[in-house]
Amino acid sequence: MRLHFIAIAGSAMHNLAIALKLKGYEISGSDDAIVEPSSSRLKKHGIYPDELGWNAERIQPNLDAVILGMHARVDNPELLRAQELGIKVYSYPEYIFEQSRDKQRVVIGGSHGKTTITSMILHVLQKCDIDFDYLVGAQLAGFETMVRITDAKVIVIEGDEYLASPIDRRPKFHLYHAHIGVISGIAWDHINVFPTFENYAEQFGLFIDSMEPRGTLFFNQDDEAVKAVINNNQSNIQKIGYSAIESVTRNGVTYLQNGNEETALHVFGEHNLYNMQAAFSVCEKLGVSNQRFYEAMGSFKGASRRLELLASNENTSVYKDFAHSPSKLKATVQAVKRQFPDRELVAVIELHTFSSLNPDFLGEYKGSIDHADIPVVYINQKTFEQKKLTPYDEDIVKAAFGNNKLIFFNNCEILDEFLSCINYKGKNLLLMSSGNFGGLDLDAVAKRTAHYTPKN
Repeated sequence: MRLHFIAIAGSAMHNLAIALKLKGYEISGSDDAIVEPSSSRLKKHGIYPDELGWNAERIQPNLDAVILGMHARVDNPELLRAQELGIKVYSYPEYIFEQSRDKQRVVIGGSHGKTTITSMILHVLQKCDIDFDYLVGAQLAGFETMVRITDAKVIVIEGDEYLASPIDRRPKFHLYHAHIGVISGIAWDHINVFPTFENYAEQFGLFIDSMEPRGTLFFNQDDEAVKAVINNNQSNIQKIGYSAIESVTRNGVTYLQNGNEETALHVFGEHNLYNMQAAFSVCEKLGVSNQRFYEAMGSFKGASRRLELLASNENTSVYKDFAHSPSKLKATVQAVKRQFPDRELVAVIELHTFSSLNPDFLGEYKGSIDHADIPVVYINQKTFEQKKLTPYDEDIVKAAFGNNKLIFFNNCEILDEFLSCINYKGKNLLLMSSGNFGGLDLDAVAKRTAHYTPKN
């Protein structure tokens, strides 16, 4: 098979390209910008483009197919050439399905928790020596790539609800046709694509409709929006609700309870206990025993950037998290506060996504950071320019969050100075963003915080 990837540098795209190269396919690709870690990985596997940019001459009649990434535009010259030649053009989720037609497909959907649930399942299957393929949205410890495509009989897929490609406006998770599915929660996101909550929630009903007949769906029965979708759906599948897995927290450590036995966890927070029950349900369906699941969870340290511990001492812990939507932000702040009730919490959120920077959506953040003792919001002014949005000032942000304690910054150097002046004894620091805080070195911030010496 000869495949060409347009916009090969995307996180899922370059990992799929590598997975197929390892399978023996002949891979080529193009992009107009390639940064780390994509650059090093593509070079390592010999599929880094000869030159950056788009060139229609790369598309030749001997190609079996083209894989189109979301970064490309509809007028991309390579895409136009492929269409002119009649070469089949796939989005990457379409091609994942093509590669998994004969597999048992597990698809994890939901507005939050997808990556963590998928990561938990992969961790358990790996510990149980069960062969599987996967697609996950973060780099995981113990897994070289974010995509694996082999002859395994099972594939576990993180089912993103965002659009498949510039020419395929269907949500990705509609294209996988799951045998086993999960809906972890529904909270409005992607306002640029789904302009109303109703339109957004509808996609989860369509996800259920896309599942294989007589499949099994596990859903968060404590989420009102999920229950509404379930109650309105008539698909011929088994629908099984779940709640948080049984646990207890003592001295800042959460323990799973399995009868009289306890398993200490590295992860914490009510949202992760829901995630763990979803993972348990899927693993049980795949034949994993209760005992083996609990044993494996004892060594699970979380997905990258999901409540990831950067540094700590006896008085302070510093975490970073991918949280950016209102529901994720609220769950993450609550998790850290409840895990360490005797410590104050400095919580910093960067508004970075299209939805979070849209003033029509900003009000969804009301109350989301109220559990923090020192709530901080940061916006990189350049992000407004990049997303072609009209900037707004701190008064708009404070009114939207509805928190009169909130501190606002739009300069990362001033933010860094502010964080360096806090006395962290008896305080935790939580840094949340899907961006990079304007290039702020979070590891350096964490190290400084854990070894804090007050400035004179």
